[in-house]
Amino acid sequence: MNTQNLQPLPSVEAIAAELKAAAAFIGSRVINREEVIEQAICALLTGEHMLLQSRTGAGKSLLAEQVFSVFEGARLFRVQASKEQQPDTFFGGLDLEQLKTGRIIHNTADSLVESEFGFIDEIFDANDFTLRALLSLLNERKLMRGVQSVESPLHTVIAATNYLRVNEVTEALLDRFMYKAIILPDKDPFIQYKISQQYLAHGGRTITPPEKIPFKRLQHLYKVCRGEATDLVISVSNEMLYFTNIVIRHFEFLRNREMHDKKNTGATSDFYISPRTQAKSLDLLRALALLKGRSSVVHDDVSRLYFIFATVGLPEEVALFRKAYTTVLNSLTSARGFDQVTVLLDFTEILETLRADPSKMKEPLSNLSNTAIRRSLVEWLKQTFGNEQPKDRNKMMLEQFLKDFIPVCDEVRELKHSVEQVFTQTMIAVERELNRAS
Repeated sequence: MNTQNLQPLPSVEAIAAELKAAAAFIGSRVINREEVIEQAICALLTGEHMLLQSRTGAGKSLLAEQVFSVFEGARLFRVQASKEQQPDTFFGGLDLEQLKTGRIIHNTADSLVESEFGFIDEIFDANDFTLRALLSLLNERKLMRGVQSVESPLHTVIAATNYLRVNEVTEALLDRFMYKAIILPDKDPFIQYKISQQYLAHGGRTITPPEKIPFKRLQHLYKVCRGEATDLVISVSNEMLYFTNIVIRHFEFLRNREMHDKKNTGATSDFYISPRTQAKSLDLLRALALLKGRSSVVHDDVSRLYFIFATVGLPEEVALFRKAYTTVLNSLTSARGFDQVTVLLDFTEILETLRADPSKMKEPLSNLSNTAIRRSLVEWLKQTFGNEQPKDRNKMMLEQFLKDFIPVCDEVRELKHSVEQVFTQTMIAVERELNRAS
């Protein structure tokens, strides 16, 4: 996405305020859906698609179109799916002259292919042939039909459905929708009163916000959340990265245990989080930090990764993710486990430095002490070996450091085991290179 010639981004606090104002406007129109609105904004910030499921008349279309309405300068493609439709409904009509020669060529003008936003109502009413044709456009942002290959500017599609239809094709389609939410009818009398107020004022129509966010700004923020921008960086520490992956793995374990414990569910496969989805959770972490006006990710951001790993609106799924998060957080916090994680991860960076430049193995280890944690390693060396630390004993000293390192919890114990394996592999590689050089 080209973000050249853009005005400089405002401060991260100003961006957060702008996005908060947009969410508040949407929330004033779509009552009591704050969490789904925040989830939708995260989908837009990370350039992913979103699926809304509810019974008829719960306001899915209004929510989707009101979300899109807060941005200007983007084309919106709208369609209600049906079983009779063919791919040309989404891709544009076929060029009849080309079809006579056996070539499938779509005229993509004004189609989903040429749009930045898309809203597909009742998506599972579409036939499997059409849904299969949509897969590459949703995932690769490219129309690939016959000999035709067209790059698409498609940023985010929000699809709505009253039901799920599960087969091989629709499972692949569901995988394209990183964010999923179920909107349950709210029968609280006061909430119904607020909804009625909005209906009397505006009917079922979307309304124009007082201020809009330029789509180019959204593209720029997308690059920020992807870690591709240079003017605004949302940092994710090594400790936070490791913590995130432990939480995700524990949630996956809990979901599988829950599925196996349930009887007569008809489940035939395990719950699985793909490496691709796990990697994209980092984009969401940056988006969540951005929404809070922060330039770094904190533990609490990890607690909201259920936006992609669970279905918002299903309390049991959200609660299970929060349980995974709390369990891991408490384990690492109770005995200063985070400090130990940081030490071990920093130790692996020392190993990476030695592997990249084996000659540094012949230098004092104190030369590698350019961070606070590494300085603590030097202090340990002095306490253990005194001021005299012969360079030819570097391997032994590093090995002793790991041997003396006592993990305070299972998560750190597992990490130490992995680091020990990395240490062994690194020393073999370093010694081989040093022997070759001599």
